[in-house]
Amino acid sequence: MPTLQINYKSTENLIPYANNSRTHSDDQINQVASSIKEFGFTNPVLIDEQGGIIAGHGRVMAAKKLGLAEVPTITLEGLTKAQVKAYVIADNQLALNSGWDMNALKLEVETLSEMDFDIDLLGFDDSFLDNQQIAKESPEEFKDIGEFELEHTCPKCGFEYD
Repeated sequence: MPTLQINYKSTENLIPYANNSRTHSDDQINQVASSIKEFGFTNPVLIDEQGGIIAGHGRVMAAKKLGLAEVPTITLEGLTKAQVKAYVIADNQLALNSGWDMNALKLEVETLSEMDFDIDLLGFDDSFLDNQQIAKESPEEFKDIGEFELEHTCPKCGFEYD
């Protein structure tokens, strides 16, 4: 296997794959741009020998939005046309086939929140975090509702409820 080398290329010279079936909303491009601003451009764009984008269309769009003239690239040499077409799809789909350890994710997100890290940079929407019962703010910020009495008691088991 050849050694991969990172080369910086002009965003204007990179050619989007005409039949790219992956779509990128404006919101998603904004998320990627925010990630690049926070962490840097950590994931090079994969291109063919002619500068055609194989993987990284969204990153290039975000780079252009940020006004970056160049982005890191890796040229994948020797791929057949069929391999390029397949990898454009596989690069996106294979990541979607993984799952989350929800207990570990909850712990990490809540720890980041306690560290005052901007949780929006993780890319989750609020409804996902809410559905997983992941708090975006630390427990100290929860309001104290104080003591209250329940109105009803089950005559058989003594369970109190409203």
